[in-house]
Amino acid sequence: MPTSSARDYPPLKEYLSRREAAQYVSDCGLPLSKNTLQKYATVGGGPPYRKFGNRAVYRAPDLDAWVRGKLGEPISSTSEQDA
Repeated sequence: MPTSSARDYPPLKEYLSRREAAQYVSDCGLPLSKNTLQKYATVGGGPPYRKFGNRAVYRAPDLDAWVRGKLGEPISSTSEQDA
């Protein structure tokens, strides 16, 4: 995720469309497509979202928390993965 100084300000928009949410995560260096978010909304495992009519909307803090939960601990070697 970006350094804390990059996220110390409130987002310009409180709610992001699925396309904007995917771009938000991708801008953090973690590629994500809107189609993947759609799949997660169907099968589970994705970030929390809210419904606005028939559209899904996301909040930046929810996306940040979801990304942090998906990231593994830092490792120095592939042998540390199974340890």
